Amino acid sequence: MAIDTLNASNTARRVACPVCGRQAKRVSRVTLAALLKQEFAARFTTEGHSCGGATGEGCKPVKGDTGWRFCDSVDCDVVYFSEAGDTRFTRPQLKVPVGVKETHGDRPLCYCFGHSIASIKEELRTKGRSDALEDIRAKMKNPGCRCETENPSGSCCLGSVAKGIQIARGELGANEPNPTPVSPSNSLVRRGEKIAKIGTIVSAIMASACCWLPLLLLAVGISGAGIAATLEAYRPLFIVVTFGFLAAAFYFAYRPQKAAGGDGHDCCATEPTEEKNCCAPSGNRGLTLMALNKVMLWVVTALAVAFLFFPSYVGMLVGTGGEAAVEENMNRAVIRIDGMSCEGCAATVAEAIRQVPGVLAVEVSYEQRQAVVGTEACCGVPQDAILAALEKAGYRGTFVSSQ
Repeated sequence: MAIDTLNASNTARRVACPVCGRQAKRVSRVTLAALLKQEFAARFTTEGHSCGGATGEGCKPVKGDTGWRFCDSVDCDVVYFSEAGDTRFTRPQLKVPVGVKETHGDRPLCYCFGHSIASIKEELRTKGRSDALEDIRAKMKNPGCRCETENPSGSCCLGSVAKGIQIARGELGANEPNPTPVSPSNSLVRRGEKIAKIGTIVSAIMASACCWLPLLLLAVGISGAGIAATLEAYRPLFIVVTFGFLAAAFYFAYRPQKAAGGDGHDCCATEPTEEKNCCAPSGNRGLTLMALNKVMLWVVTALAVAFLFFPSYVGMLVGTGGEAAVEENMNRAVIRIDGMSCEGCAATVAEAIRQVPGVLAVEVSYEQRQAVVGTEACCGVPQDAILAALEKAGYRGTFVSSQ
């Protein structure tokens, strides 16, 4: 839009944008001189700066009559307009983009220290929070801000940055989960909770390894009886470790929660009054995450219990009997079995004996640590072959009786 200058001598003073009608705030002529392109800035003086310095107070609002106003409406192309005339300056006539009037792209908010909606989004993605406001407040003291000559609004950017954080959260929420600020202490707690859950599962698996590992090794043709005996000796230790991790996981999941805002932080405390909504809206995402963590904890607990008691019910899964039971009319023998650590071992022993030629039936009792073998009445029990089969499977056998 070209500059449209009319005779301003009889024009009433205006405070609202002549295009969009939005209430506009005063802006210093120094700002126009600094940020308008050279051909438009030559008419403005550069005296009377009110920003910067070492006081750390930032820029003070323009209170005196300057004759110019700044429009921050997103839907309006006008940036500056005169109060007493009809002179307007639009976005293309400035040296810098007006971030508060943009709807996409980088959208600078703090022109002194380089914060924009794009940089705030990156902070939210990587840290779960934005430290832009704290960074600006710290740098206001040293080296100080230059809002009057850097920011198109000519005033402190804290209000715009607070709004920008809300905008960044909203835009991220449209495409990905809304970031929730995570304090260092909460981060450590979540890490501890995750370690406790993983430790629970791993230790529970190791506590039952004396049962499932030999079965797995036997499936690939490797005897695991020696390993089973070693693991069985450490089973009580693994059980204690499992319950230790599980107790820690329950503590992290059900520990007393601090009340919202309990850390004393209030992002709105020092913001301009028009930015009352600069803080993140409280939603139920935190509650939903807590509920999900608790559900996951109970799932982990169920898995841990399943692994811990695996030796007790594995017999029902794999079976310890044969296709035929030992009958009275068979030639029978009782064998004491050493090296069995669970019902799964009993199933392995039964399968090893059953493969011996001449064996018609076999019944293995894990509780009694023995096997009853049945062969044809006309033939003797092949003791040497059975003992060899047991040794190959990783167990030791001793014949107790024979009929």
